[in-house]
Amino acid sequence: MNPDAYRFYSKIYDKVYEPAAKRLRFMGIKIFPPQENLAVLDVGCGTGTQLALYQKAGCKLYGIDLSPSMLAAARQKLGDSADLRLEDASKMSFAAATFDLVTIVLALHEMPAGLRCEILEECRRVVKPDGRMMLMDYHFGPHPFPMGWVWKAMVVMMEMSAGRQHYANYRDFISRRGLQGLVGDLGLRVDKCFVTESGVAAIYLLKP
Repeated sequence: MNPDAYRFYSKIYDKVYEPAAKRLRFMGIKIFPPQENLAVLDVGCGTGTQLALYQKAGCKLYGIDLSPSMLAAARQKLGDSADLRLEDASKMSFAAATFDLVTIVLALHEMPAGLRCEILEECRRVVKPDGRMMLMDYHFGPHPFPMGWVWKAMVVMMEMSAGRQHYANYRDFISRRGLQGLVGDLGLRVDKCFVTESGVAAIYLLKP
């Protein structure tokens, strides 16, 4: 992907796409409550919204992304409180066992299948032995009628609006049973799991 493929989206992301993710992010905070001085890494940090939730608790914030435009938006939002880096999540510069929590929010579905696995292996490398990895992404269902169908239609429209390759990767992700399939393929240990009532999204809290 072009490193600045999100140049346009960085200007509208928080207004157009972020409202749909708000409840999921706050549920993540309940599943893994932040504590002062925890080292938190957000992979594919985008405009910094996930890190902002941990900023209030006094956590040590780190974020990586491949889009300079998204990182610029994150720096504007977080100021000097976060260490934000332009780098590839499959080849992170951080030392092993650095973080108490590594999060990936609504990013895995847009990647090719092989890259998802590489990135999760790298996340497992940089998280502490007693730390956690928290994944939030789309779920394969079921989608109860009527609201499940409504949310599913909204997700499909958002994914289609992101471009042909993005949508193709999303469809592949869902066909492989989303996070459930990915976690199972890699043999990751599930600590907690939450699926939204609509069946369109899930959170997996994992042990490294």
